[in-house]
Amino acid sequence: MPCYPFFFVLKYGHLHMWGMDIVVQVLEYISLGIGMLGIFIVLWGVVVGFIEFIRAQSAYLGKTGKPVPLEKIRIDLGRYLLLGLEFLIAADIIRTIVKPSLEEVAVLIAIVAIRTVISYFLNREIGQLGHSK
Repeated sequence: MPCYPFFFVLKYGHLHMWGMDIVVQVLEYISLGIGMLGIFIVLWGVVVGFIEFIRAQSAYLGKTGKPVPLEKIRIDLGRYLLLGLEFLIAADIIRTIVKPSLEEVAVLIAIVAIRTVISYFLNREIGQLGHSK
């Protein structure tokens, strides 16, 4: 058996750097956490948007209080969606860096492309709604 520096080990017939398995596992958990944070941000935005929508409708129907314009609700919801999408893209990038296979890279490219298009159009719509006020 050849003599490798102390930080290399032979595992399952492949040469691995000692401790890299731990780093990979930590990065996978970080990626999972960032992805869950992105999902939470999107869900939180939906909840806030729904509550604001109910308030706006009750103010409109009951003529009580000042009604909130629906454009403001759309802008706020769009901001939450954009922020959540950015976190999800970051999680996908970390996940692909940890396990770089051709399939993972292809999936990442597709996901980033789709999310970038969605982000572009959401940003454009938010900008248009913000300027029309």
